[in-house]
Amino acid sequence: MGSNNMRHVTEAAGGIIYRWKAVESPAAEQHSTREQSQPNESLSTADAQALSDSSHNVLSQIELCVVHRPKYDDWSWPKGKLDPNESHRHAAVREMGEESGLPVALGAYLGEVTYPISEEGAKHRHTKNISEDGKHVLFWMAHPISAVDNLHRTHAFGPVHRADEGEIDQVLWLTPLEARKKLTHSTDKDILALFVDRVQEGALNAQPVIIVRHGKAEARKMWKGTDANRPITPRGAAAAYALNPELACFNPIRLATSPWIRCQQTLETFAWETNSEMVMLNELTEDAFAANPEAAWECTLSEIDFALEREQGTVICMHRPVIGGMFEHLRNMCRPAALGKRLIAKTPFMPTGTAVALFVVSTPDGPEIIDIQKVQPLVY
Repeated sequence: MGSNNMRHVTEAAGGIIYRWKAVESPAAEQHSTREQSQPNESLSTADAQALSDSSHNVLSQIELCVVHRPKYDDWSWPKGKLDPNESHRHAAVREMGEESGLPVALGAYLGEVTYPISEEGAKHRHTKNISEDGKHVLFWMAHPISAVDNLHRTHAFGPVHRADEGEIDQVLWLTPLEARKKLTHSTDKDILALFVDRVQEGALNAQPVIIVRHGKAEARKMWKGTDANRPITPRGAAAAYALNPELACFNPIRLATSPWIRCQQTLETFAWETNSEMVMLNELTEDAFAANPEAAWECTLSEIDFALEREQGTVICMHRPVIGGMFEHLRNMCRPAALGKRLIAKTPFMPTGTAVALFVVSTPDGPEIIDIQKVQPLVY
């Protein structure tokens, strides 16, 4: 990641936390009114039109979290450096939680920026032809989750400690139009433009449906029992355990799986850590899929519909051949169609012990996928 010309790259992650205005506090309402009364002279005509508040614009119904860093005296999106043995995804959720004071779950991916560390507090950052030490930041959409959901996922995700005032001394919730005026850095405004694009795709209402391939299992030719009872190996168990904090970033509520033991074992510790039950989907075993692939797809589609109806994230653990069959259908749901190329068409489709997070939206023509994120556990 980052430019090969740079001497050293510091990896970081964060995002744009959004909330619906209906949940704002009276103090936030008063602040929002003051901000709206300020002139918009800093906005170009195009920006003002794209972010304009109107009753017909969903952007007028949400607020975004911006934070003030006293060290640089700047306003930016909550973000921070990766800890050792931490993924960008996990760092984004942790840092947004630390700096905003709210537990959050990830939504659609937004983009990345790279700039010289020497320009950390600068209004305009040079993002091309960097020859000095740089910072590489990945950004996601994110939304607050309930205290109950946060409690349930704590063991899987790990601790989050509120940032001290020396790091973050002010947190504001602003409309997208207000946020663009408040942000110090050009790169943060670029990320806001990507956020607006995602909103127009329907991402504010997208739900994560996460397909997991079970962890590495004992070899078929070495296993003496039935295929349904073939377990994961210690290496497979390590990957399954390492997947837990990554899955927790999306705050999935429903856990579904093929009832065969290797799939159950892959989600077992996550279910235990989050105090969740696993739902058995008999149609998704290898034998059931071979006998009736259409029934397997109907089962998966019903899980997608259920996630959209309940507005809750879902994890589904499957076998390699079943994943290949599901990908054939899921590629047709991708918008734009080129997004479907991330759902590999050739076996093994995805490595054991990994996942893909599909962000699905409801449309008059049925569910559509607007974002796909590969989820790779860090085993160390």
